[in-house]
Amino acid sequence: MLRPALRRGLAENAVARHGTGIALACRTFDVSETGYHYSPFLINENEKIADFLVGLTVAWKTWAVGLCFQHLPNVQGYPWNHKRVYRIYCELELNLRIKPRKRLKRDKPNVLAVPRVPNVTLSMHFMADHLGPSHACKHAPPRNGWSSVSALERAGIFKPRGIGRRGRFFFASRTGYSQP
Repeated sequence: MLRPALRRGLAENAVARHGTGIALACRTFDVSETGYHYSPFLINENEKIADFLVGLTVAWKTWAVGLCFQHLPNVQGYPWNHKRVYRIYCELELNLRIKPRKRLKRDKPNVLAVPRVPNVTLSMHFMADHLGPSHACKHAPPRNGWSSVSALERAGIFKPRGIGRRGRFFFASRTGYSQP
């Protein structure tokens, strides 16, 4: 099915080139006679709206049709209909813009610590607990009565920062070092 504007153009072409009557051309191409005689008088204004929209979207890349439309009557003073502005916005395919994503800057990871004594691992396994409505802490579960971190601490190989010791459990507060 052809668009009405294209059918109207075909009817006008048939009347101009082949000398057929307007009524016959309109029936042939399924166009009403009022549609045949219609002439849009706002084309120049549509181009003006399009220029404003392109300028606004170039200047403000994060603005969509809503902010562009609010800018036109409130700042520029043009009383254009929001449906008309949206139609032109879509015809310009500005609604299909891909907004650039903000990339996260990631630091290079620190070099892993190498143990001074062979067959010793420096990894910890933490479990989370909630001590109250705003106090969350993490602790290392005991293994065979003593934690492996505790053994590393006693040997002087591992000195943790921000981790305290209470009994046989290790804990670290989310807000910083907690006293045992």
